[in-house]
Amino acid sequence: MSTSEFIDLPELLSARGTISLPGSKSISNRVLLLAALAGGSTEIHGLLESDDTARMREALCSLGVKITPLGGGVWCVKGVGGAFPVTQAELFLGNAGTAFRSLTAVLAVSGGDYRLSGVPRMHERPIGDLVDALRQLGADIDYTGEAGYPPLHIRPATIRPSGELSTLRIRGDISSQFLTGLLMALPLTGVETSIEVAGELISRPYIEITLSMMARFGVRVERDGWRRFTVPAASVYRSPGVIRVEGDASSASYFLALGAIGGGPLRVEGVGEDSVQGDVRFAGALAQMGARILTGPDWIEASAPEGGKLRGIELDCKDIPDAAMTLATAALFAEGPTTLKRIASWRRKETDRIAAMTAELRKFGATVEEGEDTLRIVPPSVLASPAQGVDTYDDHRLAMSFSLAACGVPVRINDPACVSKTFPEYFARFAEVTQTVPVIAIDGPSASGKGTIAARVAAELGWHYLDSGALYRLSALAAQRAGVSWDDEAGVARIAAELDVQFGENSIRLAGEEVGDAIRYEDISAGASRIAALPAVRKALLFRQRQFRRAPGLVADGRDMASVVFPDARTKIFLTASVEIRAQRRYKQLIEKGIAASIAPLLLDLRERDLRDSQRGVAPLQLSEEAHLLDTTNLTIAQTVARVLVWNEVVRQ
Repeated sequence: MSTSEFIDLPELLSARGTISLPGSKSISNRVLLLAALAGGSTEIHGLLESDDTARMREALCSLGVKITPLGGGVWCVKGVGGAFPVTQAELFLGNAGTAFRSLTAVLAVSGGDYRLSGVPRMHERPIGDLVDALRQLGADIDYTGEAGYPPLHIRPATIRPSGELSTLRIRGDISSQFLTGLLMALPLTGVETSIEVAGELISRPYIEITLSMMARFGVRVERDGWRRFTVPAASVYRSPGVIRVEGDASSASYFLALGAIGGGPLRVEGVGEDSVQGDVRFAGALAQMGARILTGPDWIEASAPEGGKLRGIELDCKDIPDAAMTLATAALFAEGPTTLKRIASWRRKETDRIAAMTAELRKFGATVEEGEDTLRIVPPSVLASPAQGVDTYDDHRLAMSFSLAACGVPVRINDPACVSKTFPEYFARFAEVTQTVPVIAIDGPSASGKGTIAARVAAELGWHYLDSGALYRLSALAAQRAGVSWDDEAGVARIAAELDVQFGENSIRLAGEEVGDAIRYEDISAGASRIAALPAVRKALLFRQRQFRRAPGLVADGRDMASVVFPDARTKIFLTASVEIRAQRRYKQLIEKGIAASIAPLLLDLRERDLRDSQRGVAPLQLSEEAHLLDTTNLTIAQTVARVLVWNEVVRQ
């Protein structure tokens, strides 16, 4: 189930298939900007449509560039020949680092008056080294907030004449996006300029992308290894006419890891041996972990190791900083520790990714050692399913990386919409290539026998069983025993999220204690009704119910199993019987337990409950279109169980 707050991923049985990748974010934003600066019109095929590229398109349109969608992922950009028509503008660039850094450099030499801002996190991402380098060139840039950080105010530059300052200097260990911005901006100055990189240049493959794209638009940068880059004075951007954007190699990493963990084979199409993107090297890292990797010119395929288990590795990640985050989650499924080195750039991304990854990996039971530029992950012997879900810190790569944990346990991803930054359709594509634990959902009115039937079916199949109706009673009982008031929404929600419950055919255990009778007492029933009205408790119990979905399968009974809790259930059953028969069954059940009862009040109570359940505002009792309707008025328990098993077998085939 997906909401604006979270998405719940069930435990996966396997992952296999083929995925065609969306366009590369890194290439898309570079091509958009270069096409805008070039002379002539450029037809761009395979352009990524995401928040980051939308921010770049919006900014370019605000600067007077005409960008037209042609359909099918194709866009036409009419270049301005190096001079933006709009010379005064305020641009909001969200949290798009590639757009912010490259536009800062280009606008600094464009002769206009511009203000650039973003979301609060963007204003925490340093940009001082880029601004210092641009000022060496003659740029006029002011910080409108804290020095060294956005927002920025850019005024017309006074470009130094050729020969007066032929070399700019910039540190290489902060962000490759700074060097990318400078390289793309220098052809606009009309003077030959060199860039000298101080220290080691990180994320070198991203500079390779920049140089390759600039060459496609007619500007060839002279270079001396990774230390010095020179843009000739006569450099002018010219449209190549048509250009195709490769699939996103960073996005490929999630699906390749899925294949390596979930069995595979899982093939990604759009990147391969001929790719200009450095993140294709992620496949090599998976191979070091034991995964079976096959490659072609524009495809890569991953399968699990021969023995089925990955192994921990130690890896220098300086050339695959984004894809390395995927390795951190894959490490949960490896034998032995995994150490990721030279990842200091993580701390300056959408969030402090080292700190965030450390916190979230620990929720799964991993032992994690955090260094300034390293991460060491020791996987747990048994993977835990975080009760409160995985926090994503408005970081798309955290959300996508932790989806892999569903290969071992059910996972709730909080704020899943953050993936729209680079891959809006990620979770839909994820579902296309994953096979989940099967569920038989049995719904029905009170006393319809659904609990008895569900427990018997689960026993027959050797599957897990969930009595969903008991969870609210169990939460009320657990809260009472913990001294937590039933009106304490946050307190009860915490207890509900972490309930230690085991259901059997004739057993309900809370923290190992049999409580089948204790949860039926009148005060607990009243408590269950009170906490059921608390939104936080309902949210917590929704995920707690879904955590029962474990291999090899689950049989769940309740009133909204098929419609709300497990809408993707393989087999859906709506169990019913006449109200008179249900009253008799309830009467017999109470008498057998030594509880005094009378048919007339039971009959009245069931009719009133049927009305309430069918008319309630939240998850009303209703027959879904996909469900098999089974009237058990004249059926025995054995006959009903047999019918459910037959329907389930038909669906499985």
